[in-house]
Amino acid sequence: MSEWPAPATGDVRQAWGRVTGWLERHAPGVFAALGGPGDPAAVSAVEARLGLELPGEARQWILLNDLDAGRRPDAGSPLVALGLGGVIPDGGLLLGPTDIERVHRHRMTTEERAPSGDPDRPSWRREWLPIVAECDGHYGTFLDTRTGAVGTWTEGELPDTDEHPSLYAFLQETADRLEGVSTGDWNGPARARGLVPRPADDPVRRWARANGLLVNDRGRIPAAIREAYEAAR
Repeated sequence: MSEWPAPATGDVRQAWGRVTGWLERHAPGVFAALGGPGDPAAVSAVEARLGLELPGEARQWILLNDLDAGRRPDAGSPLVALGLGGVIPDGGLLLGPTDIERVHRHRMTTEERAPSGDPDRPSWRREWLPIVAECDGHYGTFLDTRTGAVGTWTEGELPDTDEHPSLYAFLQETADRLEGVSTGDWNGPARARGLVPRPADDPVRRWARANGLLVNDRGRIPAAIREAYEAAR
């Protein structure tokens, strides 16, 4: 779990507005690709097919943008077919309703075919809603629709189920990181709250392997390994 301080609750629209405001100024192409308001009927249909009920703040956030824009995945497209890159500083593609459903079904099928050895810690739960993912679904970020917490998964490892206490906190951190990047030296709000940019993945992987820790070649590096790396520096 990340130990970065962040308020647990707040206005999701305000937090997302910080993200989109940064994109409009610094990445106008990505901002334009976010599109206009989403389709409530499409979101409701995804909820019904997956047997989920989205928390109000999650539904509100998903409907702020139309990532699907009436498109459907092409035959032979990767698992994440319509996702948008360039929004989340850690990488991965922001998911709209179509990709949310595709990734959720894929993760559920994977868990059902090869269940975790610990029934109390499955690799996926039905109530987890993917919101960011790599194109092949091997790693990503999800919202727990029961608790409101935001966690991450990486193929072959147990998920980190509460990396952020809420969707609001996740979006606030995303905005902090983007605004810090735009200054070039992290003197923006991220610095004021005591946050620092995460180190590049390659040095962390090299350090982990040199110290006998298992880490994947691709995907998100577990928070515990990052924290150990930082503590050793």
